[in-house]
Amino acid sequence: MVAHIVGYARLLSMVGLAIGSAAALAQGFPEKPVRLVVPFPPGGGSDILARAIAPKTAEALGQPLVIDNRPGAGGNIGAEAVAKAAPDGYILLFGANTIAINAFLYPNLPFDSAKAFAPVGLVASAPMLLVVHPAIAANNVRELVAEAKANPAKINFSTPGSGTPQHVAAELFNRMAGVSITHIMYKGGGPALTDLIAGQTQVAMLTMASVKPYVSSGKLKAIAVATASRSQSMPDVPTIAESGVPGYEADLWYGIFAPSGTPAETIRTLNAALGKALADREVGERLSAQGFEVKAGPPDRLGSVLRADFNRYGKLIREANIRAE
Repeated sequence: MVAHIVGYARLLSMVGLAIGSAAALAQGFPEKPVRLVVPFPPGGGSDILARAIAPKTAEALGQPLVIDNRPGAGGNIGAEAVAKAAPDGYILLFGANTIAINAFLYPNLPFDSAKAFAPVGLVASAPMLLVVHPAIAANNVRELVAEAKANPAKINFSTPGSGTPQHVAAELFNRMAGVSITHIMYKGGGPALTDLIAGQTQVAMLTMASVKPYVSSGKLKAIAVATASRSQSMPDVPTIAESGVPGYEADLWYGIFAPSGTPAETIRTLNAALGKALADREVGERLSAQGFEVKAGPPDRLGSVLRADFNRYGKLIREANIRAE
């Protein structure tokens, strides 16, 4: 009887040590610098955002957050590096809705975009604005749709490239509005915007940050925002959905992901640090000044956003025969 009691006591002691060790491991993260892979070159939207949040996120983590630019293949090189990394929280991906888009543009990716990543948290969005050249008579979505239907294939929209979020958003507008505005592809947002202002093209779906100065000066007309709700930056501009295309939504969002299989406690630690950074007034003001809107939230919110984009864009990319450049 005594032996049984002693054995039971030892068992309880071992269980207690195991629980204590697991808690210590969870509480110990992070014990070294964390790498944040940005799958695009320095200077772009992803890089600007990542560097804006890095100092405060690192402060909350108590370890450096090192930005690691790994551009190439539309963001797939950096994404693959994270998808195949150890799921320990020390290598993260600064992702965007290109994760969902690229899954259909590149059918032979060496990783499963829908299963390879564990969401950490949303960071921000760069709302897209439907804008037209002043030569277009339309002043709202319904008038633009009517004008496009009256002049089939005579109105063009410019994009920064085939398969970009701006291109996919414009094709989604074509499908849902029942119009055939012709796609003119450029190598980047700058050239697309330049020709739009010059009147070489008539319509575009571009980030609000890039077109807002030209809307203010009268060189472009803002028709609607592509997001589900109105923008904080231009609250007087209606959404496409409320302006005649019910259900339309296309958002250019950014979020942080870890490799699939990363422990839930590690994800919670990372999400809490990210939340503290995004709640910082200086960080918020900096992002707002650069045309971004803070979109903090729990990991499952980012997961829901990504799943919605997989559902939204898969059929569209196939039916519109959108291809990667």
